[in-house]
Amino acid sequence: MSVSQTPHTFGASTNAAEVVDGVDLHGHRAVVTGASSGIGVETVRALASAGADVTLAVRDTDAGAKVAARLESELPYGAGKLTVGRLDLADRSTIAEFVAAWQGPLHILVNNAGVMAPPQLVRTPDGRELQFAVNHLGHFALAVGLHPALAAADGARVVAVSSIGHLFSPVVFDDLDFRYRPYDPWTSYGQSKTANVLFAVGAAERWADDGITANALMPGNVADTSLARHMDMQQVADFMASGELALPPGKTVEQGAATSVLLAASPTVQGITGRYFEDCAQSDQVTERATAVSGVAPYALNRENAARLWTVSEDLVR
Repeated sequence: MSVSQTPHTFGASTNAAEVVDGVDLHGHRAVVTGASSGIGVETVRALASAGADVTLAVRDTDAGAKVAARLESELPYGAGKLTVGRLDLADRSTIAEFVAAWQGPLHILVNNAGVMAPPQLVRTPDGRELQFAVNHLGHFALAVGLHPALAAADGARVVAVSSIGHLFSPVVFDDLDFRYRPYDPWTSYGQSKTANVLFAVGAAERWADDGITANALMPGNVADTSLARHMDMQQVADFMASGELALPPGKTVEQGAATSVLLAASPTVQGITGRYFEDCAQSDQVTERATAVSGVAPYALNRENAARLWTVSEDLVR
């Protein structure tokens, strides 16, 4: 990756286009999950505009094809090629098929897809709690399956889209699937988002010798996405009124994609790995959840937790 301009000073109001201004990704290949809506679309747009060939990894390939066609009509001359691949993170068979179909190196993997706070407990066909299965286990299986392609890229980057919601819960190893405790949508969401950060910490440790960096991020408070499609909005309102849910200032979709694109493509973070970012910068650690609207919990960066989660995840996806 190269840059032809003096790097910008990035921050909370930066958008994805500004992050890739002057960045040359020609010859690079990227995969973005959940790329048919929200910040996934803007992540694809930014990477392709810089020259990367991008695969939109989506559950609904018809929706993905429509997004790809629209982006192709809007992207500038010289933009990268867009393709669409089927990937349902709750269905291991589609993950295996996606991995088996991939050929050649992979320079950028953005684990962007997710589900947030369905009000009732939902299990995948193999019995896993939905949020942990989709947000973490599916992405874990995808990244591990694509590891040879990432290692072949000589400097690949893996980006895990987490959330401030990770402050709601650490990973509860003794009950990942809510079999022995009452299901709570926000505790479940928090656990899965903590797992995203721990995955980045674990991948940074294991894959450093392959030249792969891995980082996690909080995109921001972006309202205009499909992430909230399963949520009970009255429950959200009650949660906010109780003071248990504090949100940072709102962002546009283009601003929400900026930190993902920074970690995927910007030379300003070259070589940085195993960290958590928000507002295009590394986050400080926080020890109190109450009223926190930024920062990363120490348990999400804990290397022992990361190693344990990696071992557990390998067993669960084997």
